[in-house]
Amino acid sequence: MAVPNSFFRSERAMKLRAEGRAQARAEVVVLILEKRGVTVPDDVRERVMGCSDLDTLDVWFSRALKAESAEELFREAGR
Repeated sequence: MAVPNSFFRSERAMKLRAEGRAQARAEVVVLILEKRGVTVPDDVRERVMGCSDLDTLDVWFSRALKAESAEELFREAGR
């Protein structure tokens, strides 16, 4: 059975795509830390993987590139 084209433009489809983008971005944040040799405790992993806000994940992505500890992802600017 074919899916009508209107589904792909529906609010539900847009929500599913946004959830998928957030999930992928969260996975990349954790992966960057791991590949850089930074230990990722379970509580940090759960917080990152549970985040669905793309702006927050973008900030964490940038921080993951330089962080020396996983907790640095969550530090406020200037601290």
